[in-house]
Amino acid sequence: MAVSKGAQLFTIGFNLVVLDQIVKILVKTNMFLGESIPVIGDFLRICFVENEGMAFGLAWGGVIGKIALSVFRIVLFGFLWWWIAKLLKRGSEVPTGVLVGLTLIAAGAMGNIIDCWFYGLIFDYAPFMMGKVVDMISFSIFPPVFNIADSCVTCGAIYLALFQWKFFAKEDK
Repeated sequence: MAVSKGAQLFTIGFNLVVLDQIVKILVKTNMFLGESIPVIGDFLRICFVENEGMAFGLAWGGVIGKIALSVFRIVLFGFLWWWIAKLLKRGSEVPTGVLVGLTLIAAGAMGNIIDCWFYGLIFDYAPFMMGKVVDMISFSIFPPVFNIADSCVTCGAIYLALFQWKFFAKEDK
């Protein structure tokens, strides 16, 4: 029996969120805040930092900004979930790459939602929705420290812009 495209996309997204969370938990429970481990000299390091804001350590407006960002992330995730489901109903007219790109973005959003919503409670330092995002990937040529979820959002968006733009241009017409 063939597995549906929707089930395959769910599996990809679920596995990316699980991988993101496993790595974050391992870093959070086995490293000290600010600790850095060279992987490829100074070019690539595992560097434990926490950020209160968005991808790549960007912050936005204190408590109100944090709540607004959390609401935005969950609305974005819900919209992407709805959009992917809608596109799946159109069958083969929608390129698989479009669905995979959107799934990457949704998985990244969910990975960071989990941090913000629950890490403060789990690690007993902040109330619901006030947790910090765990970042750990550091390249010397790219100053911000980021995580797998950030990478999913960024790679999904870049992939869609570079390789699937014709689909979206066609959709606008």
